[in-house]
Amino acid sequence: MAYLTLQELSTHLHDEQVETITRGDNTIAEAAIDAAIAEARGYLTRFDTARTFSASGSKRNQLLLIFVKDIAVWHLINLCNAGSELPLRQDRYERAVDWLKAVQRGDVSPDLPSKEPEGGKAEKNNPIGPVAYGSNPKRTQHY
Repeated sequence: MAYLTLQELSTHLHDEQVETITRGDNTIAEAAIDAAIAEARGYLTRFDTARTFSASGSKRNQLLLIFVKDIAVWHLINLCNAGSELPLRQDRYERAVDWLKAVQRGDVSPDLPSKEPEGGKAEKNNPIGPVAYGSNPKRTQHY
């Protein structure tokens, strides 16, 4: 079973709107869903994306599912604004991407399976996990 089905988009976009946009060609909607999953997967590389996106039913992270739906609907309605609130959809798309970026930065910790190290044991070069580093902005004095 797929992570997100075409029928599950009905919580975000009415079936008749999907039918109008795709003109009855389900492969268009499925391509939008696949693109949304690929986009979300790109932000979640520190998690086990294979397990995350192979989950189905109630085993899926519900917040991530909502955001993947928002992204899929955005990709789908870009074909045609068939009675859909485009500014609302754009705001929801941007919210989904902002959340994914916050997860990527480590500001948000969703309940997703952790990525297992290759070989099943901790790597020698990185025994404590991801390390963030940076510095303060350069200061310039003017007299």
